[in-house]
Amino acid sequence: MQEVLLAECRRLFRPHPNLSDEVNRNILQSEIEGGVFLGDLPPSTVLQIHTQHHCYTMLLLGDGSALISGHPRYIAGSTWGGSMLKRRFVGRGMHQEFHHPEYRTPIVTSSIEEIRECPQGSRSESTALA
Repeated sequence: MQEVLLAECRRLFRPHPNLSDEVNRNILQSEIEGGVFLGDLPPSTVLQIHTQHHCYTMLLLGDGSALISGHPRYIAGSTWGGSMLKRRFVGRGMHQEFHHPEYRTPIVTSSIEEIRECPQGSRSESTALA
């Protein structure tokens, strides 16, 4: 039991001394709120991402690319609304950021409220990731 607790403590976030308190707080908050690193998911994973205003369907293609709501996009990650980006991560309470090949500036969604993985073969059922 003690070994499990020690392993868990090693995985807890530790503030980085070279980052501001605000940045460290945001990183910790993303760990508390939950989310998923896209690189940890296999290609062809389908996610439903509910923000305050919209529901996105994301199909992971691999190599950092995905289809979002049926249109090709390159996923940058999630942000707290500023210039700091948690790369290839989609997290609750954060804003999804992606790039469209025809626009220079990134597209930022409203706050993410829920992330669900859709099982293969059925997009009506889904499993909460975070």
